[in-house]
Amino acid sequence: MAEPRVIQLTGVHAVSALGRGAEAQLAGVLAGVPAFGPVRRFDTAARRVTVAATLPDVGTLPDELAAAIDAACRAAGLDRAQRTRCALLLAMHGGPAPGAGPDPAALAGQLTLRCGLSAHTRVYTSACVSASTAVADAATLISRGDVDRVVVAAGYLVEPDQFALFDAGRALAVDGAVRPFSTGRRGLLLGDGVAAVVLEASTGRRRGAEPLATVAGWGRAGDAFHPCQPDPTGAGLARAVEGALRRAGLPPRVVGYVNANATGTTQSDVAEAAALRRALGGHAAEVAVSSTKSVHGHALEASGLLELVITALALRHGELPVNAGWLGPDEACPLNVITDQPHRTTATHALTLNAAFGGANTALLVGVP
Repeated sequence: MAEPRVIQLTGVHAVSALGRGAEAQLAGVLAGVPAFGPVRRFDTAARRVTVAATLPDVGTLPDELAAAIDAACRAAGLDRAQRTRCALLLAMHGGPAPGAGPDPAALAGQLTLRCGLSAHTRVYTSACVSASTAVADAATLISRGDVDRVVVAAGYLVEPDQFALFDAGRALAVDGAVRPFSTGRRGLLLGDGVAAVVLEASTGRRRGAEPLATVAGWGRAGDAFHPCQPDPTGAGLARAVEGALRRAGLPPRVVGYVNANATGTTQSDVAEAAALRRALGGHAAEVAVSSTKSVHGHALEASGLLELVITALALRHGELPVNAGWLGPDEACPLNVITDQPHRTTATHALTLNAAFGGANTALLVGVP
């Protein structure tokens, strides 16, 4: 019987308001200084909230995605021939409706031509779990031997339509800060995020590619509770975490860090804390937790990939990001939140979690040597 394939991250690239490149993301989350500021990309005069985490001088979304894919492929050491055998899984917001942005399927095809990838594409527009779902699918394809290598890319640039929807829905923080798990939290704030990663089987080492991390496990589950509200018991997200650990064949105690979905909204943070207690048991009170959305904002469909890159780099670096915006503990979220300064760690595994409207939940278990 063949040994299970190890799913490796061999090339990564990311862009956010923290800067350009993966190392800029790590430096930004470890500095712990939120990147929120006035939105100058479009008029916000009619909005309750006027801030987001936006990168100045950003290109179009297709250009930013193409650049990210090229950079990730170069980082993985892929030559032109190897690229042509890479499928592209693309996560983004958009559709055929007016104002919805570029058509994802058409853009995926354009990106394969621009970046020299295989014509095999798949697109994900499933809200805030789009990118993490794409990673889970890529890992599944590789683990069962369907392919050796996949490029996953995701992008969201703060734009007026989604900004207006979140503002009208009173989901945005009127005090201009994201405060996950904290007392006094007022909501989320949006942020730019474009990322690309190369995922491949451990055979990638044969060409000398040095893996940054592994995707050791992945899990997905639905709440079926409410179109917009999470199950307050955290049952769906807990099942996703349990699924990721079960796939990896590892117990809860191996998890040394959780990059939480936590958006700073009252209901979702409480539900996530409950999910961690259900899935990790007593270890939930010990494991270090933070949400890097408190620094770079919520990149919607791209969040899962941006946060995967950050989580892998932080774990590899051995230093865990702070949870910015902290005002004080919320008794409904009894977690070991990193609030003062980055924590040094020797942990070998971390979870990165995402959740979306409609009750969708994902968990990715990252490992490093």
